[in-house]
Amino acid sequence: MAKIKSIEYFRVLPRWLFVKVTTEDGLYGWGESTLEGHTEAVEGSLNELILRFVGYEADDIEHIWQVAWRLGFYRGGAVFMSAISGIDIALWDLKGRKLGVPVYSLLGGKLRDQLAVYAWIGGDRPSDVAIQAKMRKAQGFTAIKMNATEDLGWLDSPSALNASVERLKAVKAEGLDVGLDFHGRLHKPMAKQLAKLLEPHQPLFIEEPLLSEHPEAIKAFSQHTTTPIALGERLYNRWDVKPFLESSSIDILQPDVSHCGGISEIRRIAAMCEAYDVGLAPHCPLGPISLAASLQVAVACPNFVIQEMSLGIHYNKMTPAGAGTFDLCSYLKDPSVFDVSGGFVKRPTGVGIGIEIDEEMVRKVSKECTTAWRCLEFFGPGGEVREW
Repeated sequence: MAKIKSIEYFRVLPRWLFVKVTTEDGLYGWGESTLEGHTEAVEGSLNELILRFVGYEADDIEHIWQVAWRLGFYRGGAVFMSAISGIDIALWDLKGRKLGVPVYSLLGGKLRDQLAVYAWIGGDRPSDVAIQAKMRKAQGFTAIKMNATEDLGWLDSPSALNASVERLKAVKAEGLDVGLDFHGRLHKPMAKQLAKLLEPHQPLFIEEPLLSEHPEAIKAFSQHTTTPIALGERLYNRWDVKPFLESSSIDILQPDVSHCGGISEIRRIAAMCEAYDVGLAPHCPLGPISLAASLQVAVACPNFVIQEMSLGIHYNKMTPAGAGTFDLCSYLKDPSVFDVSGGFVKRPTGVGIGIEIDEEMVRKVSKECTTAWRCLEFFGPGGEVREW
């Protein structure tokens, strides 16, 4: 048994927060606590957890998770759970490296040799999303997810509904499956109308058609459509998930391993979903560590459906001017682990979470990354704040 010697975190471009746990005998593991737009808050929570967990046995992953959860008294929420996530992922990575096996071997072993993946696209007009769809297709994807409205849009008129349908048709014309992400922008009456308009075009799923703060409205909405309903990136533990499963109001759950308590908690959430015949499609518009951890769970998860991953296109606009472009592969020694072909990535075979981080580059970029990324601001024609 080896005790934790240090827990470090690294703020890196474009908007990620990496965590490294090192033991007294020199073993290490990498995790990710990225919470877009709230970096400083997560860092503050990590500072508290670091003071508590230095000196703990690194093998005792569940004990550490439970101590973080229970002894803080105030539980849950995006910031606190993201901090736990980074440490938890790093501990699983460390244990896999120590034993010389992938994390999925510690979760019961592999169920599949390749994993379905999709990527995100954006753009205002149908022609814009069609161009980006072609780019994703060239990268090897057969499925994508896109904003269902224009970047600054809000579905509050029949013309906006029609525009949403045209965007879907433009990407479907490229031969891709399409998930539609609404970021909770829909009003209830518009949601019901849009669901009927979209059904003939068979979207892969509708994501966050209403905000997850309204479970009763999502349940009612689910009775108006046959299109699969997905959500979960703003649910941060199994207790947040429970009411949606009990109400049978969703078809696909999208927990984020870097927001929901790490590998330990997303594995428990996946098992809960299986009991309710709900598929798992982990949310991950984040960095390579988060993606690698998600893939480890997906390999061993019976009800896995598809994995979100970010590859190159949309992060360019999120990088500060003059800083260059940083995507999934920027901090990896071997980027081929995330190669996409025919809509799949191969099962990772490396130890731990299956990737090797270029620590020298992480430390270099972290020293230069003095300003945290800020959430984009969306405003309506009257100056009102709108959902990101």
